[in-house]
Amino acid sequence: MIIDTHLHLIDRAALAYPWLSGVPALDRDFLYETYATEAKRCGIAAALHMEVDVDPTEIEAEIDYIQGLSKQPGNLITGAIAACRPEEAGFAAYLERQRANPFVKGFRRVLHVVPDDVSEGALFRENIKRLGETGLSFDLCVLPHQIPNAIALADLAPDVQFILDHCGVPAIASGAVQPWRDNMSEIAKRPNVTAKISGVVAYAEAESWSVETLRPYVEHTIAQFGWGRVVWGSDWPVCTLGGGLSTWMAATHALLAGCSQTERDQLLSGNAKRIWRL
Repeated sequence: MIIDTHLHLIDRAALAYPWLSGVPALDRDFLYETYATEAKRCGIAAALHMEVDVDPTEIEAEIDYIQGLSKQPGNLITGAIAACRPEEAGFAAYLERQRANPFVKGFRRVLHVVPDDVSEGALFRENIKRLGETGLSFDLCVLPHQIPNAIALADLAPDVQFILDHCGVPAIASGAVQPWRDNMSEIAKRPNVTAKISGVVAYAEAESWSVETLRPYVEHTIAQFGWGRVVWGSDWPVCTLGGGLSTWMAATHALLAGCSQTERDQLLSGNAKRIWRL
C-alpha cells in the first residue's frame, strides 16, 4: 500500500491562489480527476491533501472544498493538512474549529515565503505549542539555511509532531550539500520530527537528473531519521517540474530496491497510518 502524504489540488474556479501568477508552469488547474487516474496506476491507495497557500480569506473554504471531494465514492483523499496563520490572534479559535473536524489531520504555514522573524514571534510560538494537546501535526517547509529555525520550533514544543517537508528542500540542481547535510543531521536528533521523502525531483535539474542524482539526498535523510520517522509524498503537481508523479514514483522504487519489505512498508504507508491515525 502507498499513502501519498503530500497532494496539492489547484482549482482556480473554486479558490484563489495569489502566488500562482509568479510560477507560470503551475498557473493552471490541477484537478483531482487528473491526479487520481495517474495515482491509481502508480499503486497509490490513499492521499492527504496539503494546503496550497490559498488567499488567507479562503483557508477554511479550501478545507471545505477538499472535504467535499473526499466524500465522493472511491475518492483517495482521507484527510487534509490545512493552512494556518499561527502569527495571528485568531489562531486559537481557528484551531478549536478544526480540532472538531476529524478530516483535518494537521497544519502547515510555509515559512520560506515569510521573514524568519515570523516564526520567532511570541504569539506564533505560543500557538504552535497549543498543538501539543490536540494530536495534530505541523509541517515545516523551510529552505536548508532555515532548518535551524525549524529546530527551534521542535525544541520549543517537544510534544508536537513536526513533519519536515521535501527532505529539507536540498539544492540538488546546484549540487550544494551544505548547510543542508549538517542541518538535516541536527534536526533528526529531535524525536518529534519526521522527514517527508517528497518533491525532491522538483529541485533537481529537470532535463538531466537520474536516480543517482537523488540518491545522496534521500539516503542521507533516511539514514539520519531512521525508517520509523520517514513518510512518502508525491508533491503533485509541483513534481511535474521534474518529470511528474509516475517518474517520481518509479524513482522512489529504484531508490528502495535494496531495502527490506518492512522498511518499504514503513516509508510508503505504515508511518503515515500511525502519525495521522489513518
